[in-house]
Amino acid sequence: MSAELGQVVETLATEAGDVTPTKTFSGTEYLRHGQAFAAVGGDAVELRLLADVAEAARRTPDASSSARGDEWVRFAPSAWDDHARDRLEAWFRVAWRFAGDGSR
Repeated sequence: MSAELGQVVETLATEAGDVTPTKTFSGTEYLRHGQAFAAVGGDAVELRLLADVAEAARRTPDASSSARGDEWVRFAPSAWDDHARDRLEAWFRVAWRFAGDGSR
């Protein structure tokens, strides 16, 4: 599952454009305008949303808090299905958009 998760994030980053993947000790971080907005490591992806959006996201299946802070959500889908794919795609696009809006 983690390989597929990484492939989906790679595809989303390519489609979004203006994304710089950076290898880290634990996986890959994705940056836009020098700001990390997503990170893949192991069986999870972490996404930087707005704090209130992240709070709501954490109430969905397979999502939890991230050690990165209140704006981040950790998503480790137990089953890789259309629902998990849809959540990841939506959250990735929101995180990408917020990273490029200049307000952070």
